[in-house]
Amino acid sequence: MTDFFNHQFLIAMPELKDQDFHRAVVYICQHDNEGALGVVLNRLTPLKLANIFEKIGIKDASEESRMTPVYFGGPVQTERGFIIHDTGTQTWDSSIAVSENVSLTSSRDILEAIAHNEGPEKYLIALGYSGWAKGQLEKEMLNNAWLNVDYDSSILYKTPVRQRWSTAANSMGVNINYLTSMVGHG
Repeated sequence: MTDFFNHQFLIAMPELKDQDFHRAVVYICQHDNEGALGVVLNRLTPLKLANIFEKIGIKDASEESRMTPVYFGGPVQTERGFIIHDTGTQTWDSSIAVSENVSLTSSRDILEAIAHNEGPEKYLIALGYSGWAKGQLEKEMLNNAWLNVDYDSSILYKTPVRQRWSTAANSMGVNINYLTSMVGHG
């Protein structure tokens, strides 16, 4: 398959009952012949960034950064942080470009910059990621587990968390509540 879902949102179909992905919106950061990696955008954890700062020893963080919510990015490596952010002019130790304007970073230096209001202007911090083995995501797409829609920064950064699932679907003109698992099957 040559069509990959990089820099797109996956929207869980209503019938997807897996507790990690029920009504989830996942931003796909990498997808190639070997598999896919994404971050769930609409699952808040009870943590704030202050909890992460304390755990890794970052001191003197700004109050604004300390109150930043932390998301559940997926069930893989839930002890590891992933930051989706606007690319900007800064470079980070462990970062991949998802698109021209969006990067995924998992290094301490970006957290230190965020703590001191020197990081990217827009970002989302998640613990863990969502991963698919070779061919797994393609199979799930064929089985109508997901819809894919173009990336929209307003869904990621401006839409309230509880509205991201329906807003992402609405961006393609779909009322997701009316879809069934029989779509596309004869």
